[in-house]
Amino acid sequence: MSGMADGGSTTAAQRAARERTLLERYHKHGDSAARDQLAEEMLPLARALAGRYAGRGEPLDDLVQVACIGIMKAIDGFDTTREVRFSSYATPTVLGEIKRHFRDRTWALHVPRGTQELQLKVAKARDELTNQLGRSPTVEEIAAAVDASMEDTLSAIQSAQAHRTRSFDEPAGEDSTLAESLGGADPELGRAEIRVMLDDALESLSDRDREILRLRFEEDMTQTEISSLIGVSQMQVSRLIRQSLARLRMDIEATKPTRRPAA
Repeated sequence: MSGMADGGSTTAAQRAARERTLLERYHKHGDSAARDQLAEEMLPLARALAGRYAGRGEPLDDLVQVACIGIMKAIDGFDTTREVRFSSYATPTVLGEIKRHFRDRTWALHVPRGTQELQLKVAKARDELTNQLGRSPTVEEIAAAVDASMEDTLSAIQSAQAHRTRSFDEPAGEDSTLAESLGGADPELGRAEIRVMLDDALESLSDRDREILRLRFEEDMTQTEISSLIGVSQMQVSRLIRQSLARLRMDIEATKPTRRPAA
């Protein structure tokens, strides 16, 4: 078993070294062939990241193309002096490109004009910060960049889900509909990684917010029971839960690229 682990580690190290070599050939010597070769070798990553958004109303092939654009942008924007693996740097860039693709669609649900405008600012700031930091930014960093409150920023992030929707009856291929093309959800899929990152993300919440989440999801208390216990209104409890969950999602996403095994 140890031999297999060593072999896997060596392979990862070799891939990282090859990525670095191709990047240096492109950035230092203007070798466009190295750029194209690296883009081709990163196709599996592009497909994997595009696959996260499969079944959301856009053809997977289109999403892969969008992801490939993100790969090319990451190659062009990579700083070879930084001690970071290219795949870790490219991941948030690709995800930002895919999210921009969805963001540019029309709005399907009613969202206030002010929230729509802030959502566009948030999305732009998030992309810019991702490129600057080499990772997904935190909610605080985004809020500071757009000069908005944490609450308004979280609302804008949540409003991004109100984009164009498509009918499940829409044709998705020969003799099939969109509904038939969607795979069944595996409730265990991805939970292992989330459990590992959740503890760290919870540290970004205040003691009160962590306690509210514990009472709601561990103790299974209702929002009304929680409001009586901590002395705030049920509406405030509901809002705090929504904001805490949104913040956890943001913080977990921000940590994903940096949790790859070291090369």
